[in-house]
Amino acid sequence: MNKRGSGILLHITSLPSLYGIGDLGPAAYAFADFLSDTKQSYWQILPTNPTDTLYGNSPYSSISAFAGNPLLISPEVLVKKGFLDNRDITPIPDFSKSRVDYIAVTNYKNSILSLAFERFASSKEGMSDYKKFCSENCNWLDDFSIFTVLNHHVYDKRSWSEWSLDLRDRDRNALNCIKQQYAEVIEKEKFLQYLFFIQWQDLKQYCNGLGVQIIGDIPIYIDYESVDVWTHSELFNLNEDKKRITVAGVPPDYFSETGQLWGNPVYKWDVLKESGYDWWLKRIEHNTKLFDLVRIDHFRGLVAYWEVAAEEENAINGSWVDVPVYDFFDTVLREHPQAPIIAEDLGIITEDVSEVINHFNFPGMKILMFAFGDDISTNPYIPHNFEKNCIVYTGTHDNNTVRAWFDEEISEDHKENLFKYLGRKVESNDINWTLIRVAMMSIANTAIFPMQDILGLGKEARMNLPSTSIVNWEWRFQPDQLTQEIRETLLEMTKIYKRG
Repeated sequence: MNKRGSGILLHITSLPSLYGIGDLGPAAYAFADFLSDTKQSYWQILPTNPTDTLYGNSPYSSISAFAGNPLLISPEVLVKKGFLDNRDITPIPDFSKSRVDYIAVTNYKNSILSLAFERFASSKEGMSDYKKFCSENCNWLDDFSIFTVLNHHVYDKRSWSEWSLDLRDRDRNALNCIKQQYAEVIEKEKFLQYLFFIQWQDLKQYCNGLGVQIIGDIPIYIDYESVDVWTHSELFNLNEDKKRITVAGVPPDYFSETGQLWGNPVYKWDVLKESGYDWWLKRIEHNTKLFDLVRIDHFRGLVAYWEVAAEEENAINGSWVDVPVYDFFDTVLREHPQAPIIAEDLGIITEDVSEVINHFNFPGMKILMFAFGDDISTNPYIPHNFEKNCIVYTGTHDNNTVRAWFDEEISEDHKENLFKYLGRKVESNDINWTLIRVAMMSIANTAIFPMQDILGLGKEARMNLPSTSIVNWEWRFQPDQLTQEIRETLLEMTKIYKRG
């Protein structure tokens, strides 16, 4: 990211599709074509790990740090590749085109994916490629498939800490019994991962062939109810009963007066260090194969993290705990010298965090919505204070859309600061392109825009409101919203400001 470029932030689930949720099918390839046609260099997405309606369908809450989300598997590609016939994916339920109904989508996808597995298991066609995939990914796939079966079929999503002690503590004989008893279901879980990853790699290869790089996202923390914590419990701050002692979050900030209590178990960094950070190294290697660049969400938690007692009701009563960050990244970069890491450095960023980012030359993030506060001359998010090695955004998936922010959130004083900075007043229907232009013309090497801001949409298109769990992650755009005028405007700006 050391040359000028721009791109769009759009999660896979937000793509158009007949099947209730964006997926890795034709609309993803059409979006890649749009990026190429408008000279965009990057497609940024959110985590692609499995999601669950129990946890608000958040891509940042998953049972695995390595597995892919089966809901993103394209029925059309399954037909094209011969796993299903057209009649197998019809009739298509009457899904909403503008929102994801995760329960309805899950029911539909589960039925056709089960059928695809039955066909595959009976025909054995393509078995060698499947076996190769299983072998190459056995370090996470075997445990993931067993955990999924235990979680869904044996214990009905009851916490793994409440399983029988032999399974909770991963007794080898008990696990072997589960492997034998549920062999077919375990095989199905592996097969679904195979489908996801072959569809993903095909899409990534297509994007890269167009000159479009994919920016992925690594959540810093892992869900307690995950295969990773079950398998590597020694790496997390748990008691002898495998329950959480302390959990992660952030103190009060722009998004919440009581902070954000995430509930994820915090790492035992001394144990990680003794292991040579093996689990993290495997995670980074896995993600750098999937994506061209990786954004580490909540990067500051790798410098010092906010730790809260597990019994607390909010994140106010916590404390900062230091991480051996220099040793960690020295180790990472010895193993992966060209690791394409982006630091999500939003929130409370202290001098030590900035020093780490600068030391390792990681690009950080600048959000224009944060730029027009009380002292714009020294504000770190204002363009005249940018350094080249950063990524400027109008907003992120956690922000409102630019238009909704302008109409409903920004104070009159800060709006006046915005107008003074621009040298003119701006109307609501033009604020999205105005800030896109400001980002494009800035010195920042990279500019990224949420698709909602490209389309000029309002609050109905917000992707996520932090610290809430309803109606998030549901927004989808429609093909007719992407007009020729929008395409031409984006292309023109990209050319004028030498980003394509």
